Amino acid sequence: MNRKNHRLYSRISRRLFTRYLFSFLVLLVVLFGGYFTAWFICSRRKWYTDSAYYNTLKTLQYAAPVIIIVSILLGLILFTWLAVRRPLRYLDEVIDAAKMLSNPSEEPVMLSAELLDVQNELNLAREQSLRNIRAAKEAEQRKNDLVIYLAHDLKTPLTSVIGYLTLLAEEPQISTELRARYTDIALQKAERLEELINEFFEITRFNLTSISLEMERTNLTRMLEQICSEFSPSLKEKDLTLCTEISPDVEILCDRDKLSRVFDNLLRNAVSYSYYGSEIFLGMERGKSVVRIFVRNQGKTIPKDKLSRVFEQFFRMDSSRSSSTGGSGLGLAIAKEIVELHGGKIYAESENETFTLTVFLPEH
Repeated sequence: MNRKNHRLYSRISRRLFTRYLFSFLVLLVVLFGGYFTAWFICSRRKWYTDSAYYNTLKTLQYAAPVIIIVSILLGLILFTWLAVRRPLRYLDEVIDAAKMLSNPSEEPVMLSAELLDVQNELNLAREQSLRNIRAAKEAEQRKNDLVIYLAHDLKTPLTSVIGYLTLLAEEPQISTELRARYTDIALQKAERLEELINEFFEITRFNLTSISLEMERTNLTRMLEQICSEFSPSLKEKDLTLCTEISPDVEILCDRDKLSRVFDNLLRNAVSYSYYGSEIFLGMERGKSVVRIFVRNQGKTIPKDKLSRVFEQFFRMDSSRSSSTGGSGLGLAIAKEIVELHGGKIYAESENETFTLTVFLPEH
């Protein structure tokens, strides 16, 4: 329980206890005040022993201690019962409200006036639950749409592979040049088919596994240089240029495989959404106990409503039906999760047809 909630419940407890104590003190004041007031009034008058009032008052005087004690005990029992009944009623209200939170609706939680602070806290939890449910439904819908699109797109390369292999099988006398051309096309389509299948596996792994880290001392400079060198074929396809400015001999404590996956995803995203023939820039610099790595590419400016969602699961900046550009929409979501598991942060910025992804990692 955090301090805020502790103060909240302590305030309610103090309010109930103060009310109980005040009621009991009022009872004591009434009893003793009434007794001494009656004694004072009676002592100011002259009474005769043969008076009926005198005998009655004398009896009450002798019985006064017993009457006071019995009244105190009865008052104590009554006020205790009232004091216990109220928090039990509050507890019933909170239990009913908690049941509502298990299946939240748009209707707000309403409690007694004394529980206004609790009511506000429960309504905040209800609103957060509703937001989480909506986000989960949207992510599930995006995932289902993506699976449908991928399943549809699998047919195209598969049909091409089968078609060209059939041509090769049915025409044994085909020229060497044409055979090489058919084989090359079939290979390209098979590679595309492999990419789509890998996206299916990516979705399955993300849903069924949780990411755990195996930390080890890693030369981050060497890791980035190696990853950059592996992107040469992808860069060549779109006539892209990769420029780097990497600080030398930077070492951090990290999960080497997981973190390399982060930077691979960032560069892959930059390649997918860069203008043809443009430049991608990767930089790394040391700060005070932190390392900053950023990837900047030239592409369409992302609207603010989409920019805030680029790290969501299954969200793709290219919302077109075809999956020929972009991947499963998990690359940046996975990158964010890995970076945060390392105690770092990742941010996205887009303006003037420039998109920048910045990662901050602690330098242990």
